[in-house]
Amino acid sequence: MTQRYRTTEPEEREAGIAAAALAVQRGELVVLPTDTVYGVGADAFSPEAVKRLLEAKGRGRSMPPPVLVSAATTLDALTVGVPAYARALVEELWPGPLTLVCTQQPSLQWDLGDTRGTVAVRMPDHEVALELLARTGPLAVSSANRSGLPPATDADAAESMLGESISVIVDAGRSAGETPSTIVDVTGATGRLLRSGGVPLERLNEIVERFGTEILDEG
Repeated sequence: MTQRYRTTEPEEREAGIAAAALAVQRGELVVLPTDTVYGVGADAFSPEAVKRLLEAKGRGRSMPPPVLVSAATTLDALTVGVPAYARALVEELWPGPLTLVCTQQPSLQWDLGDTRGTVAVRMPDHEVALELLARTGPLAVSSANRSGLPPATDADAAESMLGESISVIVDAGRSAGETPSTIVDVTGATGRLLRSGGVPLERLNEIVERFGTEILDEG
């Protein structure tokens, strides 16, 4: 049976974060709030847990989940060759609704799916999410919905779509909106916009122009 915790009272918030962290350690799935939409998370270093996440969403290995982190410094533990313009984006926009697709650290022992040597990383701007991530370490997190359905903007929607596949739901009320994070591929000398979202392309280019580059719109 799915456990559900609200975050309005400090004691219940602490109980929810603790229960979610324990569930992650057990290889189970949890629903957590973020600064965009609700996410479904699993231990990024557990191939079995990531497989459960993809199955719960109705996704295959061709759509690997992003990884959420609690600190920008974790980026260097997960990636290599991050260009200067990408570090400027991190400095200006993390925590926030920006996901960066980077070259994966080759020594990492994990299996997120068919990543082609990359990993998508984001630091969310949400206190509850950051507190959970600080306890669990990096989580594989995708929007808390079945593939093809609208993203969940509250815990009820997430539970109705993902049901018994979830062990713990941390309910922080309605999310800030339905807009997902902006995704930028920064594996090359020029960044590529893969998905429009919470950070406009114009804002991205304001930041990177001093490096003599731009973010190209692949849409």
